[in-house]
Amino acid sequence: MCPYSPAFLPFHFLLLILLSSSIFLPLCASTHDYHDALTKSILFFEGQRSGRLPPDQRATWRGDSAVSDGSQAGVDLEGGYYDAGDNVKFGFPLAFTTTMLAWGVVEFGELMPPDELRNAEVAVRWATDYLLKTIAHPGLIFVQVGDPINDHNCWERPEDMDTARTVYNVTADRPGSEVAGETAAALAAASMVFKETDTEYADMLMAGARKAFDFADTYKGAYSDDPGLKAGVCPFYCDFDGYQDELLWGAAWLRRASEEDNYLEYIQNNGKTLGAEENINEFGWDNKHAGINVLISKEFLEGQVLSLESYKGSADSFMCTLVPESTSSHIQYTPGGLIYKPGGSNMQHVTSISFLLLAYAKYLSQSAMTVNCGNITVGPTTLISQAKMQVDYLLGDNPMNMSYMVGYGTRYPQRIHHRGSSLPSISIHPQPIACKDGSDYYTSPDPNPNPHIGAVVGGPGNDDVYKDDRADFRTSEPTTYINAPLVGVLGYFVANPY
Repeated sequence: MCPYSPAFLPFHFLLLILLSSSIFLPLCASTHDYHDALTKSILFFEGQRSGRLPPDQRATWRGDSAVSDGSQAGVDLEGGYYDAGDNVKFGFPLAFTTTMLAWGVVEFGELMPPDELRNAEVAVRWATDYLLKTIAHPGLIFVQVGDPINDHNCWERPEDMDTARTVYNVTADRPGSEVAGETAAALAAASMVFKETDTEYADMLMAGARKAFDFADTYKGAYSDDPGLKAGVCPFYCDFDGYQDELLWGAAWLRRASEEDNYLEYIQNNGKTLGAEENINEFGWDNKHAGINVLISKEFLEGQVLSLESYKGSADSFMCTLVPESTSSHIQYTPGGLIYKPGGSNMQHVTSISFLLLAYAKYLSQSAMTVNCGNITVGPTTLISQAKMQVDYLLGDNPMNMSYMVGYGTRYPQRIHHRGSSLPSISIHPQPIACKDGSDYYTSPDPNPNPHIGAVVGGPGNDDVYKDDRADFRTSEPTTYINAPLVGVLGYFVANPY
């Protein structure tokens, strides 16, 4: 590991050196074990599984849970992932998690060690099997299982859940274009993962993606605009930024996966009305704009579809905001060099933006293109080095000298905000732990008894300080959408460590 030393080179000065050099010269040889980090980042998803666990389950502190999900509505909604440290299955971030896991395999799967590629595919399939269930019934899409208010009022293991497993859905009269559009993107991206290894399953995913997209586009509206749904999804995963970006995102993934012209025409005809020209520099479970620009730019860069040139301009603009020495107004960094956005769970921004940096670097490299940032020209090497600095910070090259991934390195978070991790494993304590009976474990200063290997927490504040406080969910809670982009990023650095 390159030890963090602020006295060695200021972060912005280091960036200036990188930007002025056509060849990336690392400050010191990386000693991070990216293979180990990749293995653990995928293993994390096994600890988030809902439903009956398979015989080869590696996170053995977990047990079967929520096996009757959907029964309230007379349907089978077993499976999927809990989004974070609670026991609710929120469909919107779950679908985004799936898209990013799949995109990582599509872009960087060939660079992953074979065992980890298989594990990543298993993680994708656990999610898509569930998403297929959510769209299996005519005229509606199931978007959530679990009452979050009641769930968050308890501190209990998923195996002991006794709170209401309320089922939420969207319909023609109660639309949810953002969830349906993201589900379409997830299934389309995942179809590419299995295209060569399981064509029947890939075809099923693609059919599901078309179905979800048609629903999203036909019945336009935000799911959190409905009072009944709002009570269940807000304030946790409200649609804060509108559903239009998910329509464009879904169409972009259907275009890439199918190569069909009707989806290209949809992008060309509807891009402006769906906000393609707004140039919003955000990317995450709610706002897809920067990701849309990077994804669609690929077709312009590699296929020279001139009508899509504006997406490259927007993608370029976003990349320039990540370069402090450019004349563009740029994103905030902590003094230690971490991308920082206020609001909590900051590592979601770090991992998703790092992924976009690597994906765009790949597209630029394949087309021998660069980015004009006004006073400087930025090439793929600079974007890669930017991503690497973020990943290395996450893995331990930071002012706290700690990894923010549980189980990686010698110092990492011990008290993450996660029910299953912080309570005794059901294999050791088979007696039920009721809703309020887990409160002592929540307030305990002791480390979690079940290390959730691979979990990446929300991370430090804008001062680079991390307090390892279980009660501070904004910094200590892991989420699936923090880890999902990181899988692809680590896959790249396994093969390209320097």
